[in-house]
Amino acid sequence: MNQEELDMAGLNLNEEAPREIVPEEPPKTPAAIEKLIEEAKAALTAQEQGEKQSLSLVVIGHVDAGKSTLMGRLLYELGRIDEKRRIANERGSSKMGKSSFSWAWELDGTQEERERGITMDIALQTLLTPHRVITILDAPGHKDFIPNMISGASQADSALLVVDAAVGEFEAGFERGGQTREHLLLVRSLGVSQVIVAVNKLDQVEWSKARYEEICELLKPFLLQSGFHPAKTKFVPVAAMEGVNLARAEPVGCPLYQWYKGPTLVDLLDALEPPSRDINAPLRFPISNVFKGQTSGICVSGRVCGGVIVAGESLRIIPGDESATVKAIDSDGDSLPWAGAGSNVNVTLTGVDPISLSVGSVLCRPSHLVPLASTFTAKIIVFDIQVPITAGTSVELFHHSRDVPAAISRLVATLDRSNGTVLKNKPRVLTKNMSAEVEISLRNATYSGPASRVLPIPIEPFSVNKDMGRILIRRGGETIAAGVVLELLA
Repeated sequence: MNQEELDMAGLNLNEEAPREIVPEEPPKTPAAIEKLIEEAKAALTAQEQGEKQSLSLVVIGHVDAGKSTLMGRLLYELGRIDEKRRIANERGSSKMGKSSFSWAWELDGTQEERERGITMDIALQTLLTPHRVITILDAPGHKDFIPNMISGASQADSALLVVDAAVGEFEAGFERGGQTREHLLLVRSLGVSQVIVAVNKLDQVEWSKARYEEICELLKPFLLQSGFHPAKTKFVPVAAMEGVNLARAEPVGCPLYQWYKGPTLVDLLDALEPPSRDINAPLRFPISNVFKGQTSGICVSGRVCGGVIVAGESLRIIPGDESATVKAIDSDGDSLPWAGAGSNVNVTLTGVDPISLSVGSVLCRPSHLVPLASTFTAKIIVFDIQVPITAGTSVELFHHSRDVPAAISRLVATLDRSNGTVLKNKPRVLTKNMSAEVEISLRNATYSGPASRVLPIPIEPFSVNKDMGRILIRRGGETIAAGVVLELLA
């Protein structure tokens, strides 16, 4: 045997005896797990008709509008922060010379966030109102952390937009380049249809009714244009630092109540409608965070985007061919036997190498794997852009907590925004406010020669799973389009 034959044999490249490929049989789900899944579905159906329904709320708005302060104060007003914690936060923030951030410290927990006085990552908390269990996702408002904000918004059912009533501040956030407009477009593109607008810091404008109404009148046409139905849009005047009109209306001594007789912020949160959940769909659990569990195992957090996840079952991690066992499921410190579509939970996994788990991967059952694609068609709406989109435009594609380099490889057709009919096939360019069908191809993140392969991502058509079929497209630090996946091509 010569050297070449030896090399071929060592690499198992000899073609003489091709090995038979045995198809991998999906592991059978134990009868006990099947029974638990059925019990969970029955309980979730009963829960939908029960008293306290759960939903998730993303808190959005321009940087320094007072989002974290508002949430911290609201948690305190509802008894979720005790006096001891409040005093500790007050002392700590005063010591750093940032006493005005004491309420925000409850959500901005990292040293860097506290030193800089801005939210950088998503903070999760739970609020209890008389009829709702609300998971709060406090999103960063700073332009540098838009990817984190997208990750939070993709897990939300409704939004709370916080705007700063101070003269000049609201305008700075609402003008082109401000985050108020971009955040509203992003959450609407990610499927959020209900929004509460909290007009904050009214104490800084002497509780002016004229200023409150001016802000409402400026926002209403933009909300309508962004796709929010007026019936699902509510406005409320608040002062987060003072705790005015958050959980209770206290007309005595506050000038606000001389002209405002409407509901408090908690009243509006309590009236939010939870969307319908598809608990009979195949399980989809996109991972938004991976961290070390308190006991053995690795913890992943995210939102169930379809079906039911139960403790004890074995799940596949896509992309890859790894499996993991669900050791435990918990929400806000409470251990759960199962969680249904729409739930934001932490899942402890065992029997898996942490290297196989990454943000953007999807947990699913071996019998119903989520498809992988690197090329697909999508229906998009182009935002208010300066530079037109042409075929071959390099972009960044956002899907849940994953962002990957991509290109708009083909412009298929421009569409009528009102009814979706084709206006023109094979357009040369897409300009602002156009609706179009395009083909999107993933690009390789590394430039290591022609041999490098583009890695597909777990994604589904919008018609199959709404949550798994939404995408956002950014270019040069600006969101340029959003849309839904129509068909997977490769």
